[in-house]
Amino acid sequence: MKINITYSPISRFLILSLLSLSLLGCASQFATVTSGQTSQESKATVANVNASNEVRQALAPTGVLRVGVYLGSPTSWVKDPKSGESVGIALDLGKELAKRLNVPVQVVEFDRVAQVLDSLKDGKVDFTFTNATAVRSKDMDFTPPLVRLELGYLVVGGSPLQSVSQIDMPGMRIGVSQGSSSQGVLTQLYKQAKVIPADSLAKAKNMLETKQIDAFATNKGILFEMSDTLKASQVLEGRWGLENLAIAIPKGRDAGREFVQGFAQSVEQSGYLNKVIARSGLRGIAKN
Repeated sequence: MKINITYSPISRFLILSLLSLSLLGCASQFATVTSGQTSQESKATVANVNASNEVRQALAPTGVLRVGVYLGSPTSWVKDPKSGESVGIALDLGKELAKRLNVPVQVVEFDRVAQVLDSLKDGKVDFTFTNATAVRSKDMDFTPPLVRLELGYLVVGGSPLQSVSQIDMPGMRIGVSQGSSSQGVLTQLYKQAKVIPADSLAKAKNMLETKQIDAFATNKGILFEMSDTLKASQVLEGRWGLENLAIAIPKGRDAGREFVQGFAQSVEQSGYLNKVIARSGLRGIAKN
């Protein structure tokens, strides 16, 4: 049964007026919500839109994004022992940024972190993920830190060392990666122990095995990876410091800095960073 309803002119006028006021209220509420989202999410959003040619040219001036990595650290690049697949935070974030820039990625491999940073400083690589320090910030630009990682010591089986408090003693030889922030800090920190630089993590492992050093010092992400391949070795309880790891790009890439800041915020807020960390197998993240 069809029912037709007829309204008087006055009724129609009142109904239309009420509808207009309702729509205006909704529009006002929508504008308020949108404004709030814009102020909180503008940086996160910038990395989800297409990069301009200016941004692309600033961040990948050769037409490809050159990502600097070194083998042995989950924060940079490791190989999954089961699948042989290459994983790592610098590696995976670099690939993701290249995707958002819509440019190819080129992975540039080094033996140690100092070589990565020298190449970044010279503009020979465009992107890495590393410890953000005041000294390094003179030569490169960082995002806010994305990962806080404990610094510690690795010792081999049978070592008399059982805690970080026993390290700075006469005759102690502590290995570090040559040119690393650990080398700079511990050289100043120790009063009695001697700092011995190693030109690669593979060399450091050999120095531990052959007892050329009594312990090796760096972030615990690396130490646990090394310990997995050194029989009866252990990462000592406690820490001697923290690393604040962040995305780094060369100085002078000003046109792309906001995009990179937005990218960092986006991967953190979306949960993508947590997935990358889990995939890398990173251990030693600071809990406090």
